[in-house]
Amino acid sequence: MAFPPHVVEDCMGLLKLFSDGTVFRSNIQFQEEQPSPTQHDNLVAFKDYLFHKRFNLHLRLYKPKSNKDISDNDHGDDEKFPVVMFLHGGGFCFGSPAWPHIHACCARLAAGLRAAVVAPDYRLAPENRLPSAVEDGVEAVRWLQRQALGDDDAGVARGVDFDRVFVVGDSSGGNIAHHLAVQFGPGSREMDPVRVRGYVLLGPFFGGVVRTRSEVGPPEQMLTLEMLDRFWRLSIPIGETRDHPLANPFGPSSPNLGHVKLDPILVIVGSNELLKDRAADYASRLKELGKNIEYVEFKGKEHGFLTHDSYSEASEEVVQIIKRFMLENSN
Repeated sequence: MAFPPHVVEDCMGLLKLFSDGTVFRSNIQFQEEQPSPTQHDNLVAFKDYLFHKRFNLHLRLYKPKSNKDISDNDHGDDEKFPVVMFLHGGGFCFGSPAWPHIHACCARLAAGLRAAVVAPDYRLAPENRLPSAVEDGVEAVRWLQRQALGDDDAGVARGVDFDRVFVVGDSSGGNIAHHLAVQFGPGSREMDPVRVRGYVLLGPFFGGVVRTRSEVGPPEQMLTLEMLDRFWRLSIPIGETRDHPLANPFGPSSPNLGHVKLDPILVIVGSNELLKDRAADYASRLKELGKNIEYVEFKGKEHGFLTHDSYSEASEEVVQIIKRFMLENSN
């Protein structure tokens, strides 16, 4: 007698994985036909583009408006914006630039950094396990390359400086940013004329079999160790552990980063994050290996404090830190 499929993983009722491999996703609509207004709507214009036809993946491009559009803007019309590629979080299982809080964060970054922000979707787990998300991150940079070469929409390249590209990743997006840094190496020569100058990892989602002190500490308001473990079970290749190289940059099978040249990296994390110790260890080890890495810790802050409240005092400080990092690494 055949038994009906049963639930083997349940993410807050929003995502369920069944024993026969089928996946249920809640029909809650996070995406809105018209994005919610943000404080920077009068400063930023945005448009969606298809960047990966095979998987029907889109990205949202945000550009600060020129002084033709904003009378009190003191920048010239010939201003060229650096590019910030923003990779959203969500444990590799959730998220999209169309989600209101991610949209607001990207608009905030575009206005605050005076940058063209490119926010791509990527395939989500468990339907598409790692390395799918990393591969889609690479493809998003290739889309940038096509724009720089004039192969696609001419309007995208207008006012954009492809020689100053920075990859900013939040949570699982920070994990992807790390793997892009390793794959591209210094100067991202394979993406010429696009040049990635540096990487910003916001509370990067790294894992490991051995627990850290912060992981076994008090849970966060919106995040628990059980949730982190579930995201890993849903996203890493079936049969693998949290020491898989895509989860743990310093796992037993991970590449020796001492032999890898990297562009500058900035790590920003909240002191109350479950992932804090992994971020601190990542930065410390890379520093010991002689890499150009900076670590900034925000006291009392939890995971995702920038994306969940992009207009807070702490978020303003994050924007200023990223801006300084970009200026220091633009020459």
